[in-house]
Amino acid sequence: MIRQFRSLVLGAPGSGKGTISSRIVKSFDLTHISSGDIFRHHIANKTEVGKQIESILKSGSLVPDDLTLKVITQELQKHSQKNWLLDGFPRTKVQAIELNKTTPIDLVINLVVPFDIIIDRLSKRWIHAPSGRVYNLDFNPPKEPGLDDVTGEKLTQRSDDTPESVRKRLEIYTDKTKPVSDYYRELGVLMDFEGNTSDEIWPHVHDALSGKLPKKEASRSTA
Repeated sequence: MIRQFRSLVLGAPGSGKGTISSRIVKSFDLTHISSGDIFRHHIANKTEVGKQIESILKSGSLVPDDLTLKVITQELQKHSQKNWLLDGFPRTKVQAIELNKTTPIDLVINLVVPFDIIIDRLSKRWIHAPSGRVYNLDFNPPKEPGLDDVTGEKLTQRSDDTPESVRKRLEIYTDKTKPVSDYYRELGVLMDFEGNTSDEIWPHVHDALSGKLPKKEASRSTA
């Protein structure tokens, strides 16, 4: 049996992981798996795991490695016969090492965007908290100002999207994620994609995936 293509997307908060991931899924035959979406699903459905995660997050703590690994690996098992792109995991080197024991990764897409660009971008970000949908007033504005495109509900800004908070989050991200990117770089599966915007980065990501993944039928004539 041919092993399916397994990929990750890494990038700082505001680097465009969601935008790049959505373009990949639209162009290529693979499934996007988001750790944030998985956690939100468990919390919304009040599963036992969801209750644990919600309690941990409300306390201001990070979901521990063992619980995160359990939730994500269970989800990946459901997609064992599919090509997939994993977003938001692994966040630590411990998680990366444990994931690699059962699920070797073929390609890590590492988005590299200057921090001053990210700080400006996040100051203009609005979200629909229940679904996780993200908008930006410059390049992805909602159809109706201040309202979610799907539900019509009000959008909000995260309290930590101030320039000072974003700068601190980027420092924390660098400290935590550099060991992860270094680990995958040592394995020879990480590729850096640099640029100021997703539009600059996307053609290079598309080229890197072409030939490795089958294209979706609808995108064959447009990609």
